[in-house]
Amino acid sequence: MILVDVADVSMFRPDKPLFEGASVTVSTGDRLGVVGINGTGKSTLLRVIAGRQEAESGSVVFGNGVRISMLDQTDKLPEGTVRDVVAADAPELWEAESVLTRLGMGEHLDRPTKGLSGGESKRVALARALVMPSDLLILDEPTNHLDLEGIEWLEQRLSGYRGGLLLVTHDRHVLDQLTTRMLELDRGRVHVHEGGYDDYLENRAEREAAVADAEAIRRNLARSELAWLRRGAKARTSKPKYRVEAAKKLIGTKPEGPARPSELHLEFPTPRLGDVVIELEGISAATPDRRSLFTDVELRLDPRERLGIVGPNGAGKTTLLDIMAKRRDPQAGSVTWGSTVELGYFRQLGVDLDPNARAREVIAGPDRKPDWTDARLLSSFWFDDDAQWAPVSTLSGGERRRLELLTVLASKPNVLLLDEPTNDLDLETLRSLEDFLEDWPGAVVVVSHDRAFLERVVADALVVDGEGTATRWPGGFNAWDEHRRATGSQSAATAMPAKAAPKPSPEKLQAKKTSGRSSSTIGHLIREAEKSMAKLEKKRDKVREQLDAVMGDHAELSRVGQELAAIEAELAETEERWLELSDEQEQRR
Repeated sequence: MILVDVADVSMFRPDKPLFEGASVTVSTGDRLGVVGINGTGKSTLLRVIAGRQEAESGSVVFGNGVRISMLDQTDKLPEGTVRDVVAADAPELWEAESVLTRLGMGEHLDRPTKGLSGGESKRVALARALVMPSDLLILDEPTNHLDLEGIEWLEQRLSGYRGGLLLVTHDRHVLDQLTTRMLELDRGRVHVHEGGYDDYLENRAEREAAVADAEAIRRNLARSELAWLRRGAKARTSKPKYRVEAAKKLIGTKPEGPARPSELHLEFPTPRLGDVVIELEGISAATPDRRSLFTDVELRLDPRERLGIVGPNGAGKTTLLDIMAKRRDPQAGSVTWGSTVELGYFRQLGVDLDPNARAREVIAGPDRKPDWTDARLLSSFWFDDDAQWAPVSTLSGGERRRLELLTVLASKPNVLLLDEPTNDLDLETLRSLEDFLEDWPGAVVVVSHDRAFLERVVADALVVDGEGTATRWPGGFNAWDEHRRATGSQSAATAMPAKAAPKPSPEKLQAKKTSGRSSSTIGHLIREAEKSMAKLEKKRDKVREQLDAVMGDHAELSRVGQELAAIEAELAETEERWLELSDEQEQRR
């Protein structure tokens, strides 16, 4: 059954098209993931398809009696208790309560919606969309503010949904698990790709390669036509007029620019860190109503730390970051910050930016007027001229988050505290951020439920289990996640390895501070060794090709052979170092 047919739809910004000629048909059983960089109109397209916003041109035709349920990022909850607001859209009260419980709101059923935090409001809005009977379910960033168990439950529920599904999300695991078609917004056009997320990446790469090939052909033709025009300039009038005009048009044609002008610029000066970064000794914290979050936490950050803080919602992950960021004092214990530490805190709920301020004014700050340095910085961070002068209130959610990230990085920190950094950022920005963090020389502590991001970025996990315990888990997110799935619990106690060492004495803690390498440092060294091996293998393969080409030339054969031997010796040494580091990491587990 056809649920909605979108034909040749266009939407515009005041100065330029948002997208043009969008056409897609959604039928029962379709699973469409919508992707594109921030500001391309993903949320706008969803609202048009849902019938919440009128298309400026084109048509949107709905099937007979089609029921549509939508999670919109701009939705406001009606007043009432959490239970009543969700139950109003549910066929049965039990279903409303069950879904709310699964989304981590089971203890808040009788709370008024007016007093909910931003994350709690989003979860209630998601519950409303899920329980409402529908033939077409449209979800805009549904995984924001969900913990890992909530995301996994959502995947299971959506996989059993029988209607049509339209989904915008930055969570690559969710896209990979659920989608069967991808709808990509790129430079004002809409492309539909058959298959899931992997197929979309492959198809996009093929499209970009085809565009590059076409441009190469155009350039060659343009050179030929230019030569033809220049030949016999005195006899120009004898040349066919149509051929002259066609040649000028071909030469004057400019290739379409990329969606973004270059790689995201994330190279900022980083002050050197000393041996002492942040050290937590016996830290405890509780909620305002005195519910204990965690007690007696011991943690020492390494100058090259890559630590992911994981656990259920409400366990105190953000509280722990706030303590590290000097925004909150612990109830017990002490915190030491190194004298060289420069903190950068990217907060989950963002910062209060003046909605009337322009992006350039935000970057310049209150003490000076924007100048060309701000324009250059914003441009390198994918803000074009229009976005640089746009009021903050007109930026998309992803553009605002990118602006907030830029303000943090531009402050030149050497310790980054990132609280749910993936929320609202597009996939290209996420991949660039992951690449940046992999080689960044400072320390990184990140709270996230984005599995792909955690897999790429962190070397160790700190499990905050919601039962008062925060335990470091060597080996990163994957190592902890395997144990979590095996035990069926997020508890640090049940996740600990069978031969976990007892809590060290203060004397041993002090000894650990002054000797040995941390597991995060070992993880970094392993990744560096893997990169070196990959480069050396490529270099070896190229030299082997040269070896085949110089057969018969004894002098050149000797030179290339010596070069190959040196590379293979270096590769063997690097492989040996990788094995030693891997053994050391395994022993620490």
